[in-house]
Amino acid sequence: MSAVAPSFELLPGADDSPVILHVPHSAREIPADVRAGIVLDDAALERELDHITDAHTARIAEVAAGLAAVTPWRFVNRLSRLVVDPERFPDEREEMLAVGMGAVYTRTTHRQVLRPADTDPEPLLERYFRPYAEAMTEAVAGRLAATGRAVVVDVHSYPSAALPYELHGEGPRPPVCLGTDAFHTPPELTGLARKAFEPCGGTGLNSPFSGTYVPLRFYGSDARVHALMVEIRRDLYMTEPGGPAGPGLDRLGEALAALVDGLSR
Repeated sequence: MSAVAPSFELLPGADDSPVILHVPHSAREIPADVRAGIVLDDAALERELDHITDAHTARIAEVAAGLAAVTPWRFVNRLSRLVVDPERFPDEREEMLAVGMGAVYTRTTHRQVLRPADTDPEPLLERYFRPYAEAMTEAVAGRLAATGRAVVVDVHSYPSAALPYELHGEGPRPPVCLGTDAFHTPPELTGLARKAFEPCGGTGLNSPFSGTYVPLRFYGSDARVHALMVEIRRDLYMTEPGGPAGPGLDRLGEALAALVDGLSR
């Protein structure tokens, strides 16, 4: 694993596009100095990356961007979520801290030790988490300034069978789970997503994962910012866990492009 890697990348879209496809969990890269703080051996770490990584979701977003009539912007995390998870709150309000998976993970998907429990998260938060949050905030501000609105579509995937770390894994696991927020996800947005992903087998709401990602500057206060989480069940497009993509990837890219087109109109 390389010691030098870009933390994230903003890939520009059309000037008049309000849409940001946010891809936070698709990468496997871990800088060498961060790897030194992880207690798993190399083989165990690779197995964990197979389970925790939303594999090929950056490619799904890329396909969608290429097909959309109005090219969306893409904000892509280039490092593994085992470095930091940019979608967690960095304080004790985050319920995932209960399973050692706050902004800096200390446990694995199977609740094994990833880092010592007394690991100080501050260096990783300062180096990776805060710059990412600031850049995503500016990306949303840019869409607001250019178009008067912003739509953040989180592109995720999840395993067909629940993993031990999931707090709500007992619920339905539809082909595509749509995570919503009472303030930032209007019914029209949910309706567009349901229609777009119907050819992929249909959708469910907020199970097994719920909520959306909105930068804190706008969260709960700026109604011009809309958000939706798209969680794709991995057996639709890849071999689990951590295997190659299959033909379902292009179909999902087409569906995501249809959603982007609906949002751009």
